[in-house]
Amino acid sequence: MRDLEVKTESLAERDQKHLWHPLTQHKTSPEMLPVTKAKGCILTDDQGKEYIDAISSWYTAVYGHCNKYITDKVAAQMQNLDQVVFSGFTHEPAIKLSEALVKILPEGQQKLFFNDNGSTATEIGIKMALQYHHNLGNDRKVMLAFEEGFHGDTFGAMSVSGLSVYNGAFEDHFIRVERIPVPTGKNNAEVIEQLRSILAENNIAGFIYEPLIQGAAAMKFHDAEGLNEVLKVCRENDVVLVADEVMTGFGKTGRYFASDYMDEKPDVVCMSKALTAGLLPMGLTSCSMKIYNAFYSDEIAKGLFHGHTYTANPLACAAALAAVELLVSEEMQENIQRISQANLDLVNKLSQHPKVKNARSKGVIMAFELDIQTDRYGSLRNRLFKFFMDRGVFLRPLGNTIYIVPPYVISENELKKVYGVIEDSLSEF
Repeated sequence: MRDLEVKTESLAERDQKHLWHPLTQHKTSPEMLPVTKAKGCILTDDQGKEYIDAISSWYTAVYGHCNKYITDKVAAQMQNLDQVVFSGFTHEPAIKLSEALVKILPEGQQKLFFNDNGSTATEIGIKMALQYHHNLGNDRKVMLAFEEGFHGDTFGAMSVSGLSVYNGAFEDHFIRVERIPVPTGKNNAEVIEQLRSILAENNIAGFIYEPLIQGAAAMKFHDAEGLNEVLKVCRENDVVLVADEVMTGFGKTGRYFASDYMDEKPDVVCMSKALTAGLLPMGLTSCSMKIYNAFYSDEIAKGLFHGHTYTANPLACAAALAAVELLVSEEMQENIQRISQANLDLVNKLSQHPKVKNARSKGVIMAFELDIQTDRYGSLRNRLFKFFMDRGVFLRPLGNTIYIVPPYVISENELKKVYGVIEDSLSEF
C-alpha cells in the first residue's frame, strides 16, 4: 500500500486566509514572514533563520525581547491581579508606575491618564488641549502642528498628521489644523515669523509636535534651539504644548525624553512604544497641574470623559515599571552612550561616501538617505528590505532613508554586523 503524502500548510499560507496586516497593500505585497521566537536582539523565523532586530520592533523592545527582568515582574503580577476596571478602582502597579514616571518625565508633569497605544495617547493629548480652552470659555478650536508630522491613526491623530498617504480617505472629517515647517537652524527666523502670523489669524488651542525627530517622516531631525523658540512663542500665547514622545521617549535620543533638550517644557506628554518595552500594549498621556486644574470642577461635564477597557491594565503597568527601572540603571545608561558614540562614528564615516546624503544621529537613532530618488513604498524600498533580511538584519527603510534604532542591549558584534550590512548596501544600490 502506497504511503499517502499529507501536505500541511505553512504559517505564511495560513496567515493569508484571515489576517489583514497594517500598512500593507496585500494585492502587491509578498507573504508575511512568520516569527516563532524572539530573545535579546534576535528574531527567529519558522525556518530557524535569525535576524538582528535593528529597529527594536518599531522602537518598542529597547531592552531586548523577552527580557527576563521584565517578564518575571509581569509573571508575578499575573498571579495576583490581572485586570480590573480603572474607573472607581485603583491598584499598586499603576500607583508605583506613576511615582516612577513623574521622577523622569520633563519638569512639571504631574498627572497621568492611561490609554491603549500611541494613537490614543496623542488623541487624548489633542482632547486635553481643545477641552482645556473649552472649559475655560476660550473660543479656540484649531490645532497647530509641524509639516510632515505623524501622530497616529485615530481621527484626531490623523488630523494633526501631515503624511497624506495615511489619511487620504478621511480628510473631509478632520479637525482644523494649521501647519508650520520644522526649524532646521537655517530657517528659524522664518518659522517664527510664520508662527506669529498663524497665531494672529487663528484661535490656536494647542501645538502638537514630535520633539527633535519626526519618525514616520523618515527620521527627519530638527533644531533644538529653533524648537525651543517655537515653544516659547506658543506658551506666551497660552497655546497648550503637546509633546508626542511616543517614538522619541525613554532614552532613544540619549536622554530620558527628547523634551529634555529644550528649556521650554511641554504641558502634555504622549507616551507608548518603549513605555512597556514592547511586552504589552499601553499608552499614557501626562500633563501639568495647569492643564489638570481646568478639568477639576464641580461640573461633571468638565471632566475628561475618555476611557478604555484596559486602562492601566496591571500587567502592562508591571511591565512599564520594570522598564523604567531598567532605563534608569547604570548599565542601560552606559549602553545608550556606547551605541550613541558608535552611531556618531558611523555617521562620520558615511558622510564621506558619495552615495550618502544627510547622515545624522542622535542617541541610538541613526539615519541617512541614499542619493537615489524613489517613492516611499516603491520598489527600491522593497529591494533594500530584502537585501538586509537576506543577510540577517531586520531594517525597514522609509523610501530611500535607511535608519536604525537598536535595542540598548545590542552587543558590539551585533552592532558591527548591522553597520557592515548597511555599508554593503551602498555597493549594491
